Amino acid sequence: MLLFTDGGSTKCDWVVLDNNKEIILKTRTKGLNPAVLPYKVLTNRILENKALLSVAKKITKLDFYGAGCGTVAPSIILKNILQDIFVNATITVKEDTLAAVHAIAREPSIVCILGTGSNSCYYDGNKIHLAIPSLGYIIMDEASGNYYGKRLIRDYFYNRMPTELREPFKKKFDLNTDSIKRHLYKEPNPNTYLASFAEFIFANEEMNGYFYNLLSEGIKNFIESRILCYKEAQQVPIHFIGSIAHLSKEIIEDAMKPYHLSLGKIVRRPIDGLIKYYQKQSL
Repeated sequence: MLLFTDGGSTKCDWVVLDNNKEIILKTRTKGLNPAVLPYKVLTNRILENKALLSVAKKITKLDFYGAGCGTVAPSIILKNILQDIFVNATITVKEDTLAAVHAIAREPSIVCILGTGSNSCYYDGNKIHLAIPSLGYIIMDEASGNYYGKRLIRDYFYNRMPTELREPFKKKFDLNTDSIKRHLYKEPNPNTYLASFAEFIFANEEMNGYFYNLLSEGIKNFIESRILCYKEAQQVPIHFIGSIAHLSKEIIEDAMKPYHLSLGKIVRRPIDGLIKYYQKQSL
């Protein structure tokens, strides 16, 4: 049986196909980013899912696509964990951009991820190409959930957030400074913690001007840093995957116009496209 994933920092979707390419299991765990989570946490998050454990020994091939798997050391750590659990499986660990390509791209295009984190790649119709490595939520991740979460927290404490938004923001989140620093420096998944604050932007039906400018600035930074770095940017469609992209569609459309870029598809979750991709493959 084949098991494959779409793994983000916040959550990880798992699908098992039998030899007839029928879905026999579709389940979810918490995020499994090996670049920010310790070995024990990664292991426990998988072991908590009893449905996965019930089929673990029957899995003969496992393709794991995940955030934080684009560099060698974290991907090796995760592969070792998976091998200990799925003992009969041949395992590959690849970055989440490849899953996004499989889910959405059928022709040369640029594929972008805007979720808890952000990334991009160019797909030439056969292979993916990365112009810039992803260095994660502290240095990069423009226009991601954690990027906007950091901005909201900073704007609140620097008194840059509009007065009418400060009180609702304070009521919705624990803004005790000790609590914030504990989550950032002591708890697992600081990137996911930061991304949770971004929910505040999309909580209201009408887009506040402050939120619009915040989103526009982040997406402009993403375009200039993560799309225009590809020489093909103005010749191919540009697809987006992720919750931030899904909720920011009109702003993305507006932000792309000055750069003469062509917007392709916007998909919130790639797992359904990934299922279709695998059902077309030879198992």
